[in-house]
Amino acid sequence: MSFSEGCLICGLELEYFQENKNFECFYCGSSFENNVSCPKGHFVCDKCHSGNANDLIEGYCNKITSIDPIDIANTLMHNPIIKMHGPEHHFLVPAVLLTSYRNLNGERDKKKHDLKIAKMRAESVLGGFCGTHGSCGAAVGTGIFISILTGNTPLAEKEWQLSNTMTAKVLMCIAEQGGPRCCKRDSFVAITQAIQYLNEKFDTELPNQEIVCEFSKRNKQCKFDDCQFYSR
Repeated sequence: MSFSEGCLICGLELEYFQENKNFECFYCGSSFENNVSCPKGHFVCDKCHSGNANDLIEGYCNKITSIDPIDIANTLMHNPIIKMHGPEHHFLVPAVLLTSYRNLNGERDKKKHDLKIAKMRAESVLGGFCGTHGSCGAAVGTGIFISILTGNTPLAEKEWQLSNTMTAKVLMCIAEQGGPRCCKRDSFVAITQAIQYLNEKFDTELPNQEIVCEFSKRNKQCKFDDCQFYSR
C-alpha cells in the first residue's frame, strides 16, 4: 500500500538526525546527503517525491535488477506520484516489461536505451485514450514493448505482425472485462498477457504471478467482485 505521511515506502514515522548521512534513493538509486530517513533506512529524494510520474518510472526501472514485471509495477503504483488513473500507465506497462526482459538477459545498456524510446512513444498516447479512441493505452503499451524488442517499423513483416497481435490480444482481454476503465486492472491485464505472449513467442521465462489488487479503496469505480484481481 502507499503512504501519504511518514515513509512513502513503509509508513513508519521519519527520523531526523543532527548531521547529514548518505542515503540512496529507493526509486532512482541516486545518492544524497540528508538528515532524514525512516527507521528501516528508506529514503526518497525530492525529485522522486514530487516529480514527474514518467521520470519516476524511468529512473526506478533503470535502477532495479528484478525480473518480475508484476513486482516492479506494484512498487511503482504504490508511489503517490502514480495516480489511480492516468496516462503514466501507458509508459509503466512497457517500462516494466522491458526492464524485466533486459534484466533477465543482462542487457543493462539496452534497457536504458529502450526505456528512453518507450517513454517518448508512450507520451504520445493521450490520457483517456480508452474512451476517446477505443484503444486502451495499457494495451498500446504492450505493442510499444514488442515493437522496441523486435525493432519493428511500418515496413517490417514478422515484427509488424508480432507487435499488432500483441496489442490486439490485450485489447480483447481488456474489452472482455467491461467498463468503466480502471488503469490498475487494465495494466495488470496488459502485463500478464504480455508475459504469457513473450514466454510463448520468444522462449523466455519471466514470472507471471497471481495478482491481488491493493488499490480498490482508491478507485471510486471499482467493480469489486466483478474484477478478477479484487480481494476482500
